[in-house]
Amino acid sequence: MVGRYEKILLIKPSSLGDVVTALPALSALRRSFPQARISWLIRPEFAPLIEGHPHLDEIILFDRKRLAKAWYSPAAGRSLMSLVSELWQGHFDAVLDLQGLLRTGLLAWLSGCHQRFGPRWREMAHLFYTTSIPPRLEWVHVVDYHLKLVETMGASDLRPEFVLPEKPAPAAAARDLLSRQGIDSERYAIIIPGSAQISKCWPPERFAGLVDRLASEHGLAVAATGAKSESAMIEKVRSLAKHPPVNLAGQTSLPELVEVLRRAALVVSNDTGPGQIAAALGRPLVMMFSWSNPLRVGPYGRPQCVVARDISGRGLTNRSRHPQHGIQNITLDEVYAKAVEQLTG
Repeated sequence: MVGRYEKILLIKPSSLGDVVTALPALSALRRSFPQARISWLIRPEFAPLIEGHPHLDEIILFDRKRLAKAWYSPAAGRSLMSLVSELWQGHFDAVLDLQGLLRTGLLAWLSGCHQRFGPRWREMAHLFYTTSIPPRLEWVHVVDYHLKLVETMGASDLRPEFVLPEKPAPAAAARDLLSRQGIDSERYAIIIPGSAQISKCWPPERFAGLVDRLASEHGLAVAATGAKSESAMIEKVRSLAKHPPVNLAGQTSLPELVEVLRRAALVVSNDTGPGQIAAALGRPLVMMFSWSNPLRVGPYGRPQCVVARDISGRGLTNRSRHPQHGIQNITLDEVYAKAVEQLTG
């Protein structure tokens, strides 16, 4: 029966930003079904973000890179069968697939669960669900769309809530890292110049100009974070800046990155997962968007943090191909002005 569950499986394997925007759905499930055992299927690299989460009972790892080899690798095939067996033996009476891809819809079906909920937007994944709803402008943001799906499960408390509890060991490690880099842990800014997609990256010379203005006009120490692979881009920013930011790329675990962002006086980011973490933590934030739609994936409930072109006119679209939305059209002056607004509250 819809609305009465003992075991719930939430499927959201990736990416980092998408995992962050799925957190309110998890908390809504916990508040509405307090006695249910809730499991989350997630890729190993993102699992540390939700380890120890107070609203979660179990993490099930989904190693997509390994499992993708199942069609030609016997070892990977056995791993896939083991995962399907684990899902089947979980005896879930509700599955909520927030990824909405063909492979995750198939996993929801292979779990053997009779109540499967998911979005209706791509790859025909909705064919594997028993209940799905199309996106609408009334709930254009993915957080609102997720919560509408939770509502179809019979949930009653749909307050959007981002829970990222502070973890003592990563917090101590973050403070130590900042101290070793000569950064005052009470007064610093973070920039996030990289992204998995270069078309989302604001030009490094503009990041350099922003860093110099934050340092000279506001006395902020500035550090840059990102994956190890983004270190070269950060070094480019450093080479162009009069006040080079500290390069922290690849120097933090995911929980340590959360703690570095938690204490920042300001975060300036491309459309990235770490930027979504900063938004979830409620930090003063400036987030820049190019082709991705800020109405769908911008900092939830914080339009004042967004810099983009034609913010209100993109409708339900996920990806824009209009030249006016290019990241290069965002100027240094407008990002700096937005940063000052965030710093001054």
